[in-house]
Amino acid sequence: MTPSEVLALCKEKNVEVVDLRFMDFPGLWQHFSVPVSVLDEDTFEDGFGFDGSSLRGWKNISESDMIVIPEPATAMIDPFMKHTTLVMICNVLDPITREDYARDPRNVAKKAQNYLRSTGIADTAYFGPEAEFFIFDDIRYDQTSNAGYYFIDSKEGAWNSGRDEKPNLGHKPRKKEGYFPVPPTDSLQDIRSEMMLALIAAGIDVEAQHHEVATGGQSEIDMKFDKLVPMADKVLLYKYIVKNVALKHGKTVTFMPKPLFDDNGSGMHVHFSFWNGNVPLFAGDGYSGLSDMAIYAIGGVLKHAGALLAFTNPTTNSFKRLVPGFEAPVRLAYSSRNRSAAIRIPIYSNSPKAKRVEFRCPDPTCNPYLAFSAIMMAALDGIQNHIDPGEPLDKDIYDLPPEELAEVPQTPGSLSAALDALEADHEFLLHGDVFTDDVIHTWIKYKRENEVDPIRCRPHPYEFALYYDI
Repeated sequence: MTPSEVLALCKEKNVEVVDLRFMDFPGLWQHFSVPVSVLDEDTFEDGFGFDGSSLRGWKNISESDMIVIPEPATAMIDPFMKHTTLVMICNVLDPITREDYARDPRNVAKKAQNYLRSTGIADTAYFGPEAEFFIFDDIRYDQTSNAGYYFIDSKEGAWNSGRDEKPNLGHKPRKKEGYFPVPPTDSLQDIRSEMMLALIAAGIDVEAQHHEVATGGQSEIDMKFDKLVPMADKVLLYKYIVKNVALKHGKTVTFMPKPLFDDNGSGMHVHFSFWNGNVPLFAGDGYSGLSDMAIYAIGGVLKHAGALLAFTNPTTNSFKRLVPGFEAPVRLAYSSRNRSAAIRIPIYSNSPKAKRVEFRCPDPTCNPYLAFSAIMMAALDGIQNHIDPGEPLDKDIYDLPPEELAEVPQTPGSLSAALDALEADHEFLLHGDVFTDDVIHTWIKYKRENEVDPIRCRPHPYEFALYYDI
């Protein structure tokens, strides 16, 4: 869509409000709105000003002025607003230099796409994330100097099987048994279908929707793969639509990886592949139908996995899901079909176009622009340096004897450890100026000061159960 086509759409749909959206540094979608009367073709070059000092991890107050430039190709009518509202995703620029802002995550992703093409290895990286989430009926939480708690509730939570609901009609999925019972046990079919249809109406191709493994409303809607930047854009729109459809029904959605104890957490398995034009480059005659390029890409991701997790699993809660011996993959191995390995090669189809690599560690709290870019850069490093990932591990890793398991490396055990890994291993991210030293060091500093340290310094409720009477 061109600027003139956006203006024509505004006229056709009687748009009243234009909503300008962009991503802050940690990964939350931000916005401000302008009346449609101020939108003309010049604004797609001139942009709109805003205060960058009020956003997390961005400008100081002494250099706060910034501008957003709307991307006309991202224009869509918001399905939730009372007044007809046109949404556009924006790029962030410095108003003096007119250069893309280095800490704008979308800018990092655009540079990653350009760097891939500049290498001559491929012209396109495709990504297909599978974001899981919970649909809850109630969430309450607080933290003070003398108290800390959270309370979650879901009408289909197994913990409510004995509650007096006047009447309680049962049909509540047992823990780890939410995959795939039909209604009435799956009580969220209609809501997920509404989410799916809203995504399709917004221009997102959807492949499937279903209940996930956990009790309490765990769900998944799968989007068709796309190029790096458009796919990251779609992840943000996906979250926006899913949350607002749930709100419409008096429910709430969270993408936290581990909101419930003793049941499966929510991941975001990321499928990726490299192409040249219409030629898939990951298909070949090697293991599981992979090319040498794909094998080397796996080597790069496994080598840099510790650093990658600082972007793909960027919260302290992420590592409540990545626990050895439980459902999420923490062992840095690759395998065909094997979901206990950190990297899996899906074999649903023998078509070369379907050949891809699935990185199973990430979760949906990540900033998709940064996460996809980092995965791509690690894969490229593997290809450029012919990094050998070793032999595949075609065994159930959870059943390996201790002496064999000890030979398989594993992911960092905490966000702090992942940040340490990123600090020690980030040279591969700097190639092509995709990530900058400033972006890397600001990310590490922000995460340590605003997430790692605050969690580290606070008592945990379970510590009272363990230690109060000592």
